[in-house]
Amino acid sequence: MTRSSPSPSSDPVLPPGMRDVLEEFLAAAVRDKGTSANTVEAYRRDLLRYLQTLAGQGLTDPAQAQADHVSRLLRQLHDAGLSPSTLARNLTSIRQFHNYLLRQGLAQHNPTESLEPPRVERRLPDFMTVEEIEQLMAGPDLDEPLGQRDRAMLELLYASGLRVSELIALPLAGLQANAHLVRVQEGHERLVPLGRQALFHLDRYLSQVRPRLAREYSGEALFLNAQGRALSRMGIWKILQAAAARAGLKKKISPQTLRHSFATHLLERGANLRDVQELLGHADITTTQVYARIDTKYLKEVHKTYHPHG
Repeated sequence: MTRSSPSPSSDPVLPPGMRDVLEEFLAAAVRDKGTSANTVEAYRRDLLRYLQTLAGQGLTDPAQAQADHVSRLLRQLHDAGLSPSTLARNLTSIRQFHNYLLRQGLAQHNPTESLEPPRVERRLPDFMTVEEIEQLMAGPDLDEPLGQRDRAMLELLYASGLRVSELIALPLAGLQANAHLVRVQEGHERLVPLGRQALFHLDRYLSQVRPRLAREYSGEALFLNAQGRALSRMGIWKILQAAAARAGLKKKISPQTLRHSFATHLLERGANLRDVQELLGHADITTTQVYARIDTKYLKEVHKTYHPHG
């Protein structure tokens, strides 16, 4: 028999005080930290389950929670077969929530202080070589308007390291071509410089292609599909697969692969980790440090290949 994981009810019943403080925490995460919509949704899901568990044990105030309440929930999730990374994420959500209660003077302690997250084997992100990037960029057919759009989109993804959600949300006004910048407002707001190659293809798309695709309902979305609507996540994925196929690339490629390549290539060429963190929009530098591990591997290969005693 397959065990099912404890999950928050689709219509959870929480004491009013619990629901109110949960919504206040989520609003503060967006307002004060620029937390992305995906992370907020993960917080909501994890914390609904946590607060329902507390309420089921007779606690109506989360400030009353103790370490045993949290560890008991994590054991339940473990026994239900959830992965170490999911358990670690749940603990992070609960810890952030209780840190918020402390800052607001709503609690005297954080019950997660003594709890260690489960060990998670972090896989190094997949990335492309510079040669593979050049192959991919040559994939779209530049004799076709949609091919020009696709090349502009690929150049922007690689030049800026945008998340796919940030690309989808990017309005026309977010592209500041005169200043060679793109303003990202989804999640962690930041300005990211753009190089000449990306600007060239974006300018051609904006002047020659987008006006032909635009309809009265197109709005301010930067990239449009053939029907004049904003490109969807699936549409962007299909464009990437088609470009990779035309270029003869066999490896799996996603928008995240281009983001990983953006970060890795910057570090390989000597960029500072803090600067890469800012360009990627990472709130925590430990998220960026995984790319430093890739860079170390690359440097070892360089040493082995080129050093006389390598």
